[in-house]
Amino acid sequence: MTQLAGKTVLVTGASKGIGAATAAAMVKAGATVLAHYGSDQDGAMAALDGAAQDQAHLIQADLSEMAQVDALWQQALAVSGKVDVLVNNAGIMRQSGGITDPIEEWEQVWDEALTVNVQAPARLMRQAVRSWLESGRAGAVIGIGSWVTTRGSSNPGAIAYAASKAAIAAATKTVARAYAAQGILAYVIAPGVVRTQMSENSAARTGGEAAVTATLPMGEWVPPAEIADLAVYLAGGTARHLTGSTIDINGAAYIR
Repeated sequence: MTQLAGKTVLVTGASKGIGAATAAAMVKAGATVLAHYGSDQDGAMAALDGAAQDQAHLIQADLSEMAQVDALWQQALAVSGKVDVLVNNAGIMRQSGGITDPIEEWEQVWDEALTVNVQAPARLMRQAVRSWLESGRAGAVIGIGSWVTTRGSSNPGAIAYAASKAAIAAATKTVARAYAAQGILAYVIAPGVVRTQMSENSAARTGGEAAVTATLPMGEWVPPAEIADLAVYLAGGTARHLTGSTIDINGAAYIR
C-alpha cells in the first residue's frame, strides 16, 4: 500500500498499544514515520519492524518536560525536513488520584495528566500548525482521544485523565475551526475499550475484564489495529470535510 507515499507522519507514544499499531500502519501505507517514545525504545523499534531504513525513525522525549517536547519537534524536522501529519497519541492514565484519595496524590496525578495529556500535545499541535502556516502547506492533526471526554469514566481514579482528554479534544477542534481555510485539518478519534495495557489496568479497578466485556454489545474490546487503520484513512487527506469531527469507535457500546 502506498496511499501515504511522500507524507511524513509524527506519531507520539509509538512504543505500545494504539501508538505502536498506528506507527506500523503508517509504515505499511508508505509514509515516512517519526516514532516518538518515552522510555520503551524496544517497543518502538518493534512497531517499525520491516520498515525501510530511510522510512522510519525513532525520537525519544519525555513529554512531561516542555523543553523536550520542543526538542522532539525540532528533531522531527531535522530528520525529515517536514511533518505532514501529527498523530497526538501519547497519554497517561493513573489508576489513583481520585476524589477519595489523599490530596497529595490528587495534586500529583492532576499535574501529570494536565502536563502530559494536554500541554504536551497542545504544544506539538502549536508547532505543527505554525510550521504549516509559515510554509503555506496543508497538514493534519489526528488526536487519539477517548469516549470518556463525553461520557466520563467509570473508574474513579481516572477523573484527571477524563478531564485532560476533554481539554485536548477541545483544543484540537479549535484548530479545525480556526485554520480550515488554510487547508489544516484536525480530527479526534474517540475509542471505547481498547485492547491495551492502559485499558486492562483500568478494568482491574472497575470489576475486572469479564465485567467490562459483558457491557460491550460486540462482546470484545476494540483492536488497536482498527484505530490505526482509521488514522491512516484520515492521514490520506481524502476526508477533508470530516475535519473537526469526533469519530467514535467503540462497537456500539456508546451511541450519541
